Amino acid sequence: MPDADYFSAADDVSALAVIEGGGPARVGLDVVFLKDVDPVDAIVGLEAVMTCCGHEEVGTRPRVGQLLSSAEVESPFVFTVSDTLRDALVSVSAEDVVRAAEAWCASGSAAGLDAATATGVVEALAGLAERACVAELRLYCWWTL
Repeated sequence: MPDADYFSAADDVSALAVIEGGGPARVGLDVVFLKDVDPVDAIVGLEAVMTCCGHEEVGTRPRVGQLLSSAEVESPFVFTVSDTLRDALVSVSAEDVVRAAEAWCASGSAAGLDAATATGVVEALAGLAERACVAELRLYCWWTL
C-alpha cells in the first residue's frame, strides 16, 4: 500500500529537500499520514467536490498534482497540492466537511474510502491546510510505493 503523507513547506525547494532528509516527518514538518490517498486522482476528485467544478477544470489549475521530484526514481515522489484546494480546506465548515466527504466518496475518486474514513481525511487535511495558511506555507504530498 502506498503511503501518501501530506505536509506543509515554505516552497518547492524545501518540499523537495524532504527526499534527502528521509521524509517530511523526519525533517520536522507538519504532516498528515495517510495511506492510499493518491496525490493526483483522489486529491483532484476532492478539489472538484470542494470547489464545485469538474475534474477537467481542476486538472488545468496550477500546482495540481505537479511532480516535483524526478520521474526517473522509483520512490519516493513529491507532488504539489494546489493552493485552490488548500484555500477551500481552510474555509470549510464542520458541516461542509461531512458533505464534502460524502460527495467525494460518491464521486468514486476517494480511493475506496467509506464516508466516515473520508470525513476523517478531509478533517485532517483541513487542519493541515489551516496551519499552513497561518504560517504562509504551501501543501505537498510525499508518496512512497
